[in-house]
Amino acid sequence: MKLVFGKANAKLRELERVLEVKLVTFSLLSGFSCPYAKECLSQAVENSEGKRHIEDGKHTEFRCFSASQEVQYTGVYNSRKNNMDILEVAAQSYMEAADIIESSLPPKSTCVRIHVGGDFKTQAYFDAWLEVAKRNPNILFYAYTKSLPFWVARLGALEFITNFVLTASRGGWRDDLIEKHDLREAVVVFSEEEADRLGLEIDHDDSHAADPNWRNLNFALLIHGSQPAGSKASKALQQLKKKGWTGYGKEKGRVKV
Repeated sequence: MKLVFGKANAKLRELERVLEVKLVTFSLLSGFSCPYAKECLSQAVENSEGKRHIEDGKHTEFRCFSASQEVQYTGVYNSRKNNMDILEVAAQSYMEAADIIESSLPPKSTCVRIHVGGDFKTQAYFDAWLEVAKRNPNILFYAYTKSLPFWVARLGALEFITNFVLTASRGGWRDDLIEKHDLREAVVVFSEEEADRLGLEIDHDDSHAADPNWRNLNFALLIHGSQPAGSKASKALQQLKKKGWTGYGKEKGRVKV
């Protein structure tokens, strides 16, 4: 069983340059692997004919960009489904899952972005990644997550696994744990002005999320990707585009708005 890892996109290639790392990404199917998603819950649903469409949750305020990718690109959908199917088989044994993850790591990788799509679906799966990080102290692992109960359950262990950097992604069912346990968080904002009002820097290249030196500092993420028609997120994105915001899909032409 072999898991599929991805290469850095335009945004993450900038992170490679900033941190001087060789980065790879790992993903599962968005929504289906996100037990605590709420405001961003979206899924790429496949019908019996193999055609896919997006389905948003009833509490969705901004659409998950990864779910949109899974609808648009068959290769992306298939690779993430492959990963999910493999790890579901090993989910009852975190050590078995850790073995599969470690054996699938691309050679020479020095940084892993866990879950461009998806999240930690179970405690055992979360523990598997912790085990992989413990075995590979020279590799930096980082992730955004709404699966906060799994993180909180391992706060003690994480004090000694310094190459595993987590960010709480606000907008899930257990946001209460962010304040209760003083978890570092990222907040999706609809404008730079909103980030300024909150006193947060916007992370444009994942350096805030990945750099262990910033592991205790909150930050903001600017809204991007396709959004539900007529939603506040969609209207905000239109305003950003009028100012020249082109998202993270291109290395050139991107502007700070």
